[in-house]
Amino acid sequence: QYSKAANNSKELEDCEQANKLGAVNSTLSNQSKEAFIDWARYDDSQDHFCELDDERSPDAQYVDLLLNPERYTGYKGPSAWRVWNSIYEENCFKPRSVYRPLNPLAPSRGGLEFVCLFSWTGLCLEKRVFYKLISGLHASINLHLCANYLLEETWGKPRWGPNVKEFTRRFDPVETKGEGPRRLKNLYFLYLIELRALSKVAPYFERSVVDLYTGNGHEDAESKALLLDIFRDTKSFHMHFDEKSMFAGDKKGAKSLKEEFRLHFKNISRIMDCVGCDKCRLWGKLQTQGLGTALKILFSEKEIQSLPENSPSKGFQLTRQEIVALVNAFGRLSTSIRELQNFKILLQQTR
Repeated sequence: QYSKAANNSKELEDCEQANKLGAVNSTLSNQSKEAFIDWARYDDSQDHFCELDDERSPDAQYVDLLLNPERYTGYKGPSAWRVWNSIYEENCFKPRSVYRPLNPLAPSRGGLEFVCLFSWTGLCLEKRVFYKLISGLHASINLHLCANYLLEETWGKPRWGPNVKEFTRRFDPVETKGEGPRRLKNLYFLYLIELRALSKVAPYFERSVVDLYTGNGHEDAESKALLLDIFRDTKSFHMHFDEKSMFAGDKKGAKSLKEEFRLHFKNISRIMDCVGCDKCRLWGKLQTQGLGTALKILFSEKEIQSLPENSPSKGFQLTRQEIVALVNAFGRLSTSIRELQNFKILLQQTR
C-alpha cells in the first residue's frame, strides 16, 4: 500500500471508473419481482394436474391422517351440492343421460328429483375419460361416508359403521334413475387408472438415489421396501387401463386437448378449497391431488423411462406432497372397493 504504483491517483481513478461503469445494476421494480414470481409459479405448474399447497406458507397445517379418518361429518345439503355442482358444471365435459339431483335450494315437489343434463354427442375418448374420473372420485368419497357413518351418538363413545339405507339412497338403480351403477363402474375405472400410474412410476422409486427421508434411517429403508412391494403387486395385475390411446391424434390438437384437460383438473383442485367442512376439505383435496399426481405420471412415461440411475431427475420429479397424496388416494380407492363388497353382502342379508 506504500508503493508508488499503489498510490498512483490516475490508476485509482481509472479503477474506480471501471468498477462504476462495469457494475451490474441489480435494482428491480416491484412489478418485475412479481412477474418473476409468477413466471416461476407458471413453470413449476406446467406438468402438474392439480394445485399443490405451499408447504412454507404460514397458513399451511400438517395433519396426521391417522387421527383424522375419512367418515361422515354431517356436511351435506346445499353447501356440499354447490361444490360438486361447480365441479361438474364448470369442468366436466358433458356425458349422455346422466341424472343428477336438482338444486336442493329450489322448492321441491316432494321426493328426490333428478334431471337429465348431458349428451355424449361429439365427445372424444379423452373427455369421456375425464368425466368418468371425476364421477369415480365422487362415488368413492360417497362410499367412504356410507361405510363409516355416525349410527349412534350417545354420551359415551359414538358408534360408527355401514349405513345401508344411505348407500341405497346414493347408488340404488331405482333411487338414482339408473345412475348409481354407472357411478360404481366409474369407481372401478378410476381404480384402474391409479393402479396403472403406480405401475408406471415404479422405476422412479426403484433408483438408489431416491430416499423417502424422514430422519430415521431404519424407517426410511422399511418404507421404501414396502412401497416397492406395492409396485411389484401392481405389475402382477396386467389388466390396467391403456392410456396410449389418449391424446394420440394430430400433435397440435392433442397438445391443446391435453392442456384443456390439465386446466380443468387444476380448477377442480381449487374448487376443493371451497369445501366448508375442514375434514371433508382435507380428504377431498388429498384424493384430488392423488388423482392429479396419477395423471402427471401417466403423461410422463418417456421422462420416467429416461431417468438417470444415480443422480436426481430434472425431467420428472415428485414432491413429498405428491407422493403422500398418490399413495393415500390409492388406499382410499382400495378401501372403497372393499366396502362396496361389504355392502353387497349386507344388502343380500336384508332381502
